[in-house]
Amino acid sequence: MITKPLLNVILSQYELPWFGIHGISHWARVLENGHRLARLTGAQLEVVELFAIFHDACRLNERRDDVHGRRGAELAATLWGEYFTLSETDFELLQTACSYHTAGLTEADLTIQTCWDADRLDLLRCGIHPDPRYLCTAAAQDLAMLSWANGRSSAYYVPSLIQMEWGLELV
Repeated sequence: MITKPLLNVILSQYELPWFGIHGISHWARVLENGHRLARLTGAQLEVVELFAIFHDACRLNERRDDVHGRRGAELAATLWGEYFTLSETDFELLQTACSYHTAGLTEADLTIQTCWDADRLDLLRCGIHPDPRYLCTAAAQDLAMLSWANGRSSAYYVPSLIQMEWGLELV
């Protein structure tokens, strides 16, 4: 579960604009994509939720930053046990999902695949149409799921959970 203290500590070190292309609106869409996918795939929901807020949390720019996922995984390691708990097995899934989310991989544990798909379903915000060949799960490849996610991504939809659950003011 994403708590306000966890989110606050992540945001306190975030170097980019909160509402930038890789910022909190993206994290919230990835979270909502992940919720929908996890219901269909059976992925570990806590891992998917934490992936949403850690995978881009340590980006240094909005362009190419090849090791930002690894830095996000390292940030998660410093906060594990104090700001959130996961079993060792689930924590390893989170680490792998964050570290390799931009590597273009499709083969992995189902929870990791669900994380990667949740992120890839939000690519249209960058002008990239998600290609079903690079989506890992049948749930993400479903045309209705793609249409739903693409509509939100292309419109830069700002999920209400940012304000309602995370308590952050929408700018």
